[in-house]
Formats: sequence, C-alpha cells, structure tokens
Amino acid sequence: MTATTPTATSTESVRYAYDRVPYLVVFDDTSRHRDTYGGPGGIVALECHLLRPERASDTVLLFMHPIGGGAYLPMMNGLARAGHHVIYANSRYRGDDSALLMEKVAEDLGAAVRDAKERLGYERVVLAGWSGGGSLSVFYQSQAEHPTVRSSPAGTGPDLTALGLIPADGLLLLAAHVSRHGTLTEWLDASILDESDPTVRDRELDLYDPENPNQPPYSDDFVQRYRAAQIARNRRITAWVESKLEELAAAGRPDDEFAFVVHGTMADPRWLDPAVDPNEREPGTCYLGDPQTVNMGPVGLARFCTLRGWLSQWSYDHANADGVRCGRDVSVPALVIGNLADDACTPSHTRRLFDALGSADKQIHEIPGATHYYAGREQRPQLAEAVATVSEWLTGHGFATLDR
Repeated sequence: MTATTPTATSTESVRYAYDRVPYLVVFDDTSRHRDTYGGPGGIVALECHLLRPERASDTVLLFMHPIGGGAYLPMMNGLARAGHHVIYANSRYRGDDSALLMEKVAEDLGAAVRDAKERLGYERVVLAGWSGGGSLSVFYQSQAEHPTVRSSPAGTGPDLTALGLIPADGLLLLAAHVSRHGTLTEWLDASILDESDPTVRDRELDLYDPENPNQPPYSDDFVQRYRAAQIARNRRITAWVESKLEELAAAGRPDDEFAFVVHGTMADPRWLDPAVDPNEREPGTCYLGDPQTVNMGPVGLARFCTLRGWLSQWSYDHANADGVRCGRDVSVPALVIGNLADDACTPSHTRRLFDALGSADKQIHEIPGATHYYAGREQRPQLAEAVATVSEWLTGHGFATLDR
C-alpha cells in the first residue's frame, strides 16, 4: 500500500488510432417494477461503446456511470489514444435517474463485465469509475467479492448474491465522489423547512440570502450546524418516503409508485467558501454553473424522484452503494486520482475513498489544476498527466505495456 504520488510523464509519446464500436448487452429483466422508458418489456438493453486501438490487448478498462453519458469525455478518448482498450457501458437508466435503483445498476455493470470477458474475450477487466461511477464501481466490486445485498432498500430487488457477479481484476477511481447519497446530502439546501413549499426557510441557514448573518468565510461552528441540518433534512424526506410506501401498501396498492420533487440541491458551503474542503476551484461556481441558479433549477441533483429511487440512491441511512462503507471489501489493486481544481468531487472525497479501500496495493495521485472533465485546450496538460498516470499504473501491475 502506498499513498505517495506515482511518477507520470506530462505527455504521451505514442498516440494510437482507434475504432469506436457501438454494441448492445442484452439480458432478461426479472424485476416486477418497470422503471425505464421505452423498449420491449422483459429485457434490458445496455448501449455500449468499445474504443479499440490498433494494438491488441487482453485487458479492457470498463467505465459505467449510473446515468451514463460519458462515452465521449476527454479521458475516454485519451486512454484509447494511449493504446488502452476502453468500454463505456451505459446503464439501463441512461439520462434519467428519477426511478434509478443502484442495485439494478450493479446488475447492469455485472452484465457488461461478463460480456467483456465471455463474448469479447478480454482476460482481465479493470473497472474505471469516473465521478459517480467511482462509488458504483466500489459497490459492484465489494458485492462481487463479498456479496451481501439481497434487495434494494424498498425490497424490490435484485438479489445481488444470486447473480454470480464476476470480480474485476483492478480498480481505477477517477475524479470520483464517495456516493450519490453522501454527495446529495452535502449539497442539500439545509434552510428549506417545508418540502411542499421551499420558500419556507431558516434564514440563518440560507447560503444565498444576503441578510443571513452567516457569510463566508464560514465559522467551523456554522459549518457543523449546517451539515447536521442537511442530514436532518435528508432523514425527514426518507421518513416521508417510508410512510408513503406504507400508505400505499395499506391501501392495497403495494406496487404503486409516487413521484415527487426535491427542491434546493446545490447549497454546499464549499461553493461559496474556498476554505471548506479547499482546492483550486473557482469560488462561487460549481460544475453545473452558478450554484444559486442550480439550487432551484431543473437539472439539480435528485430534482425528480420516486419513492423506491430515493431510498436506493439518495437516502443517507438506507442506500447501499456507499463507496466508503463498501471500500473495505475491495481487495484488488487500485489507483485513485483526484483533480485539484475539481468543482464537483473535492479532495475530501478522493481521500475518503482512498482511505476506505481494503486493497493492500493502492495508490493515490492528485493533479494540480485539473478540472472535473479536463474540458478545453487549456486542460490538455492535466489530461495528459492523468492518462500517463493510469498508463504507468496499468503497466506496473501487468495490465498493459507502456510505449515510449
């Protein structure tokens, strides 16, 4: 185990052409609840991309994010140009997480791993968890190595202990956060007192109220009070969700769902005070733009939810896919990369994930100036460093050969 920074070159000297091959992974859907839109019933079809360079490899890097959409990110292309075979597999919830169950996403990832080994013929699969794919990958690997989860928190499955999930051979955590529920809770607007009327607020907790006496730089006492109020709000929503499910069951409608809106989901003191979980991010912004606008905007995290989706994805106490809690059951070699100008996944997330991993062989590397997506020409040196770091780690563990 090492927490030192591995050596990495700033550029790759060899660049490979690669083919992008779209394909589907199809398997039976045994769930009683239909929670995705469109397509024939009774099957799951995962849209996947294989980025296949012109050189052969018996190892593939497999990415999946709970709601997908990352197949064209700079990191995917950079890894392929460096000669690594890459799969980006979208889950069944591509683009819409309103009813998402993390247990079903783990099932999807398992199907993609099995397909990579059994149909595509790769001897080794390295899970590559980007952003929200990080905690998903840790959750999957923990359940593949030590399966314990027999259903989602609402009891609607799947039973991960019965799926024969194939463990990955290595783990990459790249600009990753600790969990969806942990991240949401740290971003919740603690000032909202009434979920049915988000204008009812505690002014002393409203980060965006200029009349709030608590202004940046925030005191430690205020941050602690705010964090406690965020957890309390998450638990209030969870208690309401559980009571609503009980109400539906008592009415003889146990399979019914109920959709609802969660307002105020981008009010983290980090975005306004750079001394809270400090890194090189720009104060007053987040990865979605102006946090005050995002807080009540249509694309905020967990904005549109279902009862079962809330318990599986967002509940602070009930969600299973917790990168920190699951990390202890991961034994394969792991590399954790944090981006030091990241305005989504900040350093405490990177270090909590690293510390939690049970792997005896693990490394951490932080990249100065790197943003969440490595977007834009100015991020090319940081992207090159990230790709070179991954390449050297893969080579050092026998997953690849590194050309110079």
